[in-house]
Amino acid sequence: MLSRSQSTRKLLPFIFNKLKVNPNEPFTPPLQALFSTHIVGEKPILVRDFIHSALYDPNHGYFSQRSGSVGVLERSIKFNQLEGRKAYMKHLDKIYKQSGIAWFTPVELFKPWYAHGIAEAIMRTANLSVPLKIYEIGGGSGTCAKGIMDYIMLNAPPRVYNSMTYISVEISPALAEIQKQTVGEVRSHQSKFKVECRDATDRSGWGHVEQQPCWVIMLEVLDNLPHDLIYSENQVSPWMEVWVEKLRDGEGLSELYKPLQDSLIKSCVEILELHKNNNRQSSAVSKTWSKLFPKPRRCWLPTGCMKLLEVLHAALPKMSLIASDFSYLPDVKIPGERAPLVSIKKDGHSSDYSNYLDAKGDADIFFPTDFWLLECIDHYCSGWLKMQKDKSSTQGKKRRTITLDTSSFMEEFGLPSKTRTKDGYNPLLDDFKNTKFYLSVPTHNK
Repeated sequence: MLSRSQSTRKLLPFIFNKLKVNPNEPFTPPLQALFSTHIVGEKPILVRDFIHSALYDPNHGYFSQRSGSVGVLERSIKFNQLEGRKAYMKHLDKIYKQSGIAWFTPVELFKPWYAHGIAEAIMRTANLSVPLKIYEIGGGSGTCAKGIMDYIMLNAPPRVYNSMTYISVEISPALAEIQKQTVGEVRSHQSKFKVECRDATDRSGWGHVEQQPCWVIMLEVLDNLPHDLIYSENQVSPWMEVWVEKLRDGEGLSELYKPLQDSLIKSCVEILELHKNNNRQSSAVSKTWSKLFPKPRRCWLPTGCMKLLEVLHAALPKMSLIASDFSYLPDVKIPGERAPLVSIKKDGHSSDYSNYLDAKGDADIFFPTDFWLLECIDHYCSGWLKMQKDKSSTQGKKRRTITLDTSSFMEEFGLPSKTRTKDGYNPLLDDFKNTKFYLSVPTHNK
């Protein structure tokens, strides 16, 4: 099965609806999008602002309306007592029906073993001669934080646990309280754990630059970060920013195309262009092909990720990063490269919109992570990639990075035997084929 798609979904090839879009004509969504017009005011907004409002607006955002959107299992699943895949899927289906939750995160389904694997990766890599400091962004129910702290308490030297600090940066006040309760189940954790209820992308919230080494954990965070959309008439025409505006009658939304001017969008395009410049051999062929077969292009850019990493590198220049997310998503109906799923759940059944403008606070909007692009953005925000472009430095990379399949990560750092059923089936290793881990640590280059 593929994670982040409900267990009842069939595994189908990607579906891309090819829409013919004329930049001089409005791209008008169907009638069900009319209720989303309150997201857009009198002035056009960038696509990332539309997505941010549709997901996080305190009045009509998807996550704001669903305080129970993050599932919490009452007890850990005893995988060793299940016969095999069929028994596991039956048990999982029962859990979903009883809870009414749209989905459970991997760290919840495989607690405490998933968090223990992350803790082991930190223990092997961290400089334990200085106090261990961990930030988690978007900590959900606190299951990951508790699991990591439990593991360090039981497996690290006492001085490491006694001097450690674990800070959850959580934008949701409701989840912040749940995290305190979850971690507080172990009394000794309470003095070492705190929640800062704020937006991690706001630089002011981080205060002064922190020069000490630290760790940042982001599990299933990147997929819900706002993205921007760019459009081009054909394969060689310049990219244009996509904005969202109300139709003149006020009863619908359309796309508006402008020359590139937003700094985050331009930075993302610059990174993509740097890669393209390393593959110039195909440019002549592309120009010829585009003349014979012109085709509009739509490309989704992780500008929310770019903004977050810019803030993290500025505030925590010596951070080490562990991020886990979805490398691809099934059944995508939205057009464009790195396009999202816009999914709603009603009466226990899931369905997807074919137009992102249909989202009106009732839909989860989540994106696949292009881990190659994530690595490039990481290097760019660290300052190294930009220096290479400007040829202002001959220094090596400022980060050492690696991307691993979830199965490879857990086989290296986790305890796979704990999530194995009687017949050898292991959902953590055998399922979740569309998820990866990204690890990034600073080098000694200044």
